[in-house]
Amino acid sequence: MPEIVNTAQEQAWNGPEGAHWARHQDRWNAVNEGFDEPLLTAAGIAADTRTLDIGCGAGQTTVLAARRAPAGRALGLDLSGPMLAEARARAAREGVANAAFVQGDAQTHPLEDGAFDAAISRYGVMFFADPEAAFGNIARALRPGGRLAFVCPAEPELNDWLVAMTSLRDLLPVGDLGTPGQPGMFSLSAPDRIRAVLAAAGLTAVAVDRADAHGNWGADAEDAADFLLLSGPGRHFTAQVDPATQDRARQTLTDHLRAHETADGTVRLRSASWLVTATRP
Repeated sequence: MPEIVNTAQEQAWNGPEGAHWARHQDRWNAVNEGFDEPLLTAAGIAADTRTLDIGCGAGQTTVLAARRAPAGRALGLDLSGPMLAEARARAAREGVANAAFVQGDAQTHPLEDGAFDAAISRYGVMFFADPEAAFGNIARALRPGGRLAFVCPAEPELNDWLVAMTSLRDLLPVGDLGTPGQPGMFSLSAPDRIRAVLAAAGLTAVAVDRADAHGNWGADAEDAADFLLLSGPGRHFTAQVDPATQDRARQTLTDHLRAHETADGTVRLRSASWLVTATRP
């Protein structure tokens, strides 16, 4: 495998975090799949499009892109071995032969110049150690006129899951879950930062538009609270307190999530995001 320079993320996504996402891929897809149609439409995927899916995870968006392009192909690129194993199994199970997957670092992976018509990402571009290098590599992989489309989180305070977690600050050591412009999930939450990074990567016609979706986080408030506390941040915070405090935190979070239960009991939380498009000149 080519050199990995984003070593912190490589370790995380091949450790407990990657294993958790691979094991719960269907649940994470239920959280984020509201962005699939807007993302694929923004990328302009047609019957013969060659698509690169950055941070493809367990492969849902890669498979969807491949289905839209029966005369084209889709390649998913991700750091996580456990998630890519699930992605390959998904494509095989669904009989999608024009989807393939490769493990690598988007900052350094040797992508062929001009090999793709479109590049997409659903929440897979926020964790680059060097975003300018990563987007520059992605841009070179697009043909002239090729289109980049990705979804990334907008302001932290507009995301219901994060508001829910911050409700536990009296019980858990919940620190700053996201700082715009700093490495992490909200590194691209400021539109000016997005435009500057993509311009530095040589991309043009950058557009940053709001796109919100309400994802399904659980069958009811108790189920959603357990799922949130099993996520990476949740596990990190609860590991630092005693079992009695963990129980109180779970009950507090459950009570908070009651307000988000729908008529059938499922918990739906808003993810506030940016839908970004750009072009290789």
